[in-house]
Amino acid sequence: MPLHVSQPPAAALNAVLTALGSPAARESGTPALRSVPGPLSADAPLPVHVLSATPAGAAPSTRLVGWRFLIRGGELSLAAADVTPAAEGWVFSHFCEGPYVASTERALRQAEGAQAPWQARLLSVPDLYMLTLWLHGNTEADPSAGSPAPEDMLIPLAPAPPGIAAHRPHRVADLLPRLAVRLVPPPLLGSTA
Repeated sequence: MPLHVSQPPAAALNAVLTALGSPAARESGTPALRSVPGPLSADAPLPVHVLSATPAGAAPSTRLVGWRFLIRGGELSLAAADVTPAAEGWVFSHFCEGPYVASTERALRQAEGAQAPWQARLLSVPDLYMLTLWLHGNTEADPSAGSPAPEDMLIPLAPAPPGIAAHRPHRVADLLPRLAVRLVPPPLLGSTA
């Protein structure tokens, strides 16, 4: 299988499993978790990186902000669980549901059909309300470090920002310049450039 899903830190997985085993999981504000009578499981751990705005022409910069797990009830992905780093290790942050859950699962299936081997990660672009499946070309790389390489692939998840097609794979070298233009703040009114 060309898609490599990295092992999360043990403490991150334990934080999610503890949250899933607590009554709070079923009582959370996530209706999908309340509606399934059977056991829930954590699957598809993905490191979540945030893309920082960089000057035009500069190499992209990212930082790890957590791990996301798809939460399954049987064969269905119902929600996601996020863990974040803390002074004491990894801590459970929250459960969530919505279009990104199904879109992540769809993008992972797309990537499994690829010819090249990839390491799966998530790349968030908060200023654009955008989340992508980041396919990193070095499957042996530390999943918590690094920045997108020009030959890496990004699959925008739905909903994607206007003008960016969800589930259409893009090389980093092609998509990031388009995003960089959108990340530049507009000039102040009355200023001269």
